[in-house]
Amino acid sequence: MNTVLRAGRGVVWYMNSILGGQDYARYVEHLRRNHPDRPVPSERDYWRERHAAAARNPANRCC
Repeated sequence: MNTVLRAGRGVVWYMNSILGGQDYARYVEHLRRNHPDRPVPSERDYWRERHAAAARNPANRCC
């Protein structure tokens, strides 16, 4: 069972990495470390701005 659980956690970690699941946490860590005077946006605002930025700059999309 332990092996199955570890494998499942590995799959979840891998999918989060591909889909950007840790991006907000990394962004908050970056802000707190490098820009402590800036307010930390909510996760919802972070994703809203990230998707808006991707729409403004479609060069990174495949289609």
